[in-house]
Amino acid sequence: MTNFEKVVEIMQENRNVDPSLVKPETTFAELGLDSLDMVELVMAMEEKYGCALEMTADIKTVGDVAQLLGA
Repeated sequence: MTNFEKVVEIMQENRNVDPSLVKPETTFAELGLDSLDMVELVMAMEEKYGCALEMTADIKTVGDVAQLLGA
């Protein structure tokens, strides 16, 4: 499973996001997710994948988070 697929899976599980709507360039705003949703998603990813992610203001798209997950 790619990092992008992992991010989409977490979004689907935690926010009921339709995976068919998500592309790497999709912004979280386009999906109707706010900053609190993002914090919760990051926490879910950290827990599921045993990593530590640092969210910054320049993280805007699903692809950005996937790249962060792979770092």
